[in-house]
Amino acid sequence: MASKLVSRVAVGSLAMMMLLIAMASNSPAFAHAALIKTDPADGAVLAQGPAQFSLTFSEPVSPLVLTLVKPDGTPVPLTAFRLSDQTVEIDNPQDLKSGTHVLSWRVISADGHPVGGSLLFSIGAPTEPPVVSEAVDWPQRSAIWLGKVFLYIGLFLGVGGAFALAWLTEGGPSGQRFVIGAILCGLVAAPASLGLQGLDALGAPLSHLAQPVIWRTGLDTSFGWTVLAALIALGLGLLSLAGPRVAAKPVALAGLAGVGIALAASGHASAAEPQWLTRPMVFLHGVGIAFWAGALMPLGLALKGQSADVAPILRRFSRMIVPVVAVLVAAGIVLAVVQVQTPAALVNTAYGKLLLIKLGLLVFLFTLAAVNRWKLTASAEAGATEVQRRLARSIGVEMLIVLAIFAVAAGWRFTPPPRALAIAAAQPVSVHIHALQAMADLSITPGHAGPVVASMIIMTGDFGPLDAKEVTLVLSKPDSGIEPLKRAATKPGDGSWRVDDLVIPVPGRWTVRIDILVSDFEMVKIEAPVDIRP
Repeated sequence: MASKLVSRVAVGSLAMMMLLIAMASNSPAFAHAALIKTDPADGAVLAQGPAQFSLTFSEPVSPLVLTLVKPDGTPVPLTAFRLSDQTVEIDNPQDLKSGTHVLSWRVISADGHPVGGSLLFSIGAPTEPPVVSEAVDWPQRSAIWLGKVFLYIGLFLGVGGAFALAWLTEGGPSGQRFVIGAILCGLVAAPASLGLQGLDALGAPLSHLAQPVIWRTGLDTSFGWTVLAALIALGLGLLSLAGPRVAAKPVALAGLAGVGIALAASGHASAAEPQWLTRPMVFLHGVGIAFWAGALMPLGLALKGQSADVAPILRRFSRMIVPVVAVLVAAGIVLAVVQVQTPAALVNTAYGKLLLIKLGLLVFLFTLAAVNRWKLTASAEAGATEVQRRLARSIGVEMLIVLAIFAVAAGWRFTPPPRALAIAAAQPVSVHIHALQAMADLSITPGHAGPVVASMIIMTGDFGPLDAKEVTLVLSKPDSGIEPLKRAATKPGDGSWRVDDLVIPVPGRWTVRIDILVSDFEMVKIEAPVDIRP
């Protein structure tokens, strides 16, 4: 009966997978992105409402939710937009009245995680900005975290356990029920996580989970491919248990490979550059975790039950685990270096702190595993009953540590890696300054406090060429007591003006003025605010 039940579940899961594959055949892929320029600029005061808005990112994105909040707090969905390389051009559907407006945006990037933000601009004169709620939806976030944990259980303990049953115990019954239960957890968690991904992408509450748009949105993100690959891997794991014994090994091996593919299809690490390195490392890391974690329960139960086949099972596991752990550690180090980049980020970012907790658990796990491998395994293989019991208890502790690691790793879903933060910090801030006599496009790189380089393209008020005799950049911040910083610009020959020896001492809103000497008798001065990041 159990075999028939497993077969039916496996067939059902494979049918679901084929349906999802058909639905996702046109799903786009996106890259990690940071906002680098907006039009209008954040905090701008305009004489009249713009015909369109634009958001420029470091890499291409796909919009999820675009909303204009009026001064009275009324939200207006913005549905007409165009994608032009790295810029989202958004049509303004109506005339805007005086006051401060909020343009709220939410886009999706390659790692499958939504990125959102808002900018303020005013028509006529600024007013008290409308309130835009940014409270954390803890029920939604808790559900996403639990979905991740149970998906890990299904992939690592379920599919990895099916591989262990096929290759290490060679069809032995120890742990089969546990493995089936773990796979069933994954089969529930994978599609549920897809819906939760859609909720997160759209910023919707749990009560909207049944809406079709939620599921379509989740499927259209890169996480949709992770769910598809995970369902295939879980289905293969079940088939390896229910199908013919002769096919168990190759099917289980394919399922194990599916675990690595699922993890490499989306996520912070997979989206990192260079992807020719990071995606294979994520694949190897996932396969290594599934092999090790998946073998623990079948091995522990075989030891606890004093199985007659425990000696060859131990021998196979101890022979294979050393190279697997070596690959696992090497891949983990590469990914950590790519994601964290600097030792300071380990303690200065939430991502780094979670990594330190995971590393602490791994040190404990590796120490325990080393004791088991080199102190207890030989005696257990020889048939020492008490040593086998002790080894079984130790493996139980390993299982608890592995579950704790799953819980920590699931927390990375809500913490951008230092790599992504560094990308955002390195982006320039740009501002377009327009007056009747002249205008300029100013870019300050990087757009945060400290040493920067400023470049300017100077034009006439009607976008024509302006051959200025001299250009001076003036920065001031009266609210911080900083008097004007004047720097003469040079013209390196590419048509732009440049200031290299510039240090912006503090972040915040600065006033930038460009003094343009048009002729010996004419000086044009144009200015605008610019926001410098910390």
